[in-house]
Amino acid sequence: MDLALLEEGGRLAEELAADPPTAVVLTGREGFFSAGADLKLAPTLDAAGQRAMVEGINRIFAGWYAFPRPVVAAVNGHAIAGGLILALCADYRVGSVEGKYGVTELKAGLPYPAVAMAVVRAELHAPAARRLVLGADLVSAQIALEAGAFDEVAEPDDVLHRATEVARGLAALPAEAYAKVKAQLRGPILEAALAQPDPLLEGWAGAETADAAASILRP
Repeated sequence: MDLALLEEGGRLAEELAADPPTAVVLTGREGFFSAGADLKLAPTLDAAGQRAMVEGINRIFAGWYAFPRPVVAAVNGHAIAGGLILALCADYRVGSVEGKYGVTELKAGLPYPAVAMAVVRAELHAPAARRLVLGADLVSAQIALEAGAFDEVAEPDDVLHRATEVARGLAALPAEAYAKVKAQLRGPILEAALAQPDPLLEGWAGAETADAAASILRP
């Protein structure tokens, strides 16, 4: 996730919400759903760049979390940090049994933008969220399933097919009612997260970020 991808992803969610399809399936490239924020980029950003990243992260997550039609994540491989949070924005998540998953922002020296943390707290079981967020470790698909990150897991070749099948089923539900009920369920979460300006707009990547990110990227 760099500035260009965040801009494109946030804009796409807004454009589709204005004239929504019956359902959306989010997926990644073979073996990889998303590795989250670009750790080579984050430590190099100036104040304006950091602000743009925080705004972009909040925008893309809020856009998909509140999307008025069904959103299903076909998590076809590794989903790490913001990548897993993007999956958590979906209404239903199908994970691959082959992959590593985690909310590892702490390990990279990056605190969570407001909407990102709100989604994590709402979508993961509370004790699991504590362990995953503060431990910052990668876990297996089974542990992610038990944590609430996934609704089911499947073999890699079956993930997209199963997610599409679920999306078709959800798409058959009454569209207007679906949008209203989803807003009832998730609207208060986003309203609380966005009630005040995100403190991270004044500084996201700190002095520790460069060393922490480098340690993750080091072979």
